[in-house]
Amino acid sequence: MSLPSNVHVSNHPCLKGKLSRLRSKSTQSREVKYLINDIATILGCEALATALTAHDGPKDETPIGYEYTTTTVRPEALSIVPILRSGLGMVEAIQTLLPEPVPVHHLGLYREPSTLEPVEYYNNLPHHIPSSSSEPRTNVSSLAIVVDPVIATGGTCAAAIQTLKEWGVKRIIVLSVIAAADGVRRAAEEWPEAVEIWVAGVDAELTPNGMLKPGVGDVGDRLFLTIGK
Repeated sequence: MSLPSNVHVSNHPCLKGKLSRLRSKSTQSREVKYLINDIATILGCEALATALTAHDGPKDETPIGYEYTTTTVRPEALSIVPILRSGLGMVEAIQTLLPEPVPVHHLGLYREPSTLEPVEYYNNLPHHIPSSSSEPRTNVSSLAIVVDPVIATGGTCAAAIQTLKEWGVKRIIVLSVIAAADGVRRAAEEWPEAVEIWVAGVDAELTPNGMLKPGVGDVGDRLFLTIGK
């Protein structure tokens, strides 16, 4: 399967095993939550190892009195951007990995049922609507980590990338549990020079209503017990 160079599919055997378990219809909501968290942790380790760099920080002292040089990571202006609602299931894993707390900015996007195109209904990026084109954008992250378990048509992911680009971020990492081949290509081509996409698996097909085949079902419904709503 040919994918763009900025799309990275993990080969971690533990991750593949957890993805297989997530696919099963017999996996209950509590385990779905744990699996999403575990997969996000493994993906996050792989992605952040290439996106962040370690640098010497100020001096500190150990509990038994020895001085040492602390380590900081760069870029320092990081943020996590979950796509509501299923992206919330991946946030804690990334927060746990990062050595310091970072802001979490939520984007709400849903697919219009007839066209399968994204519609934005919520955006809490700070100062994302400046009063004039000359007004400087403050609180913009150098690196935004977008978390969304499924990339299907790619429209939602591409829209999130475009929103963050317009906000002023310099680079974007997208972490996703699973993606459709055509969808992840579409998302990767939205801003290829600044976006890296990391996924645990890729499915070749979509159903007529835009679900991955075989896929993992609707992750939001499985996480929040709203199947059949």
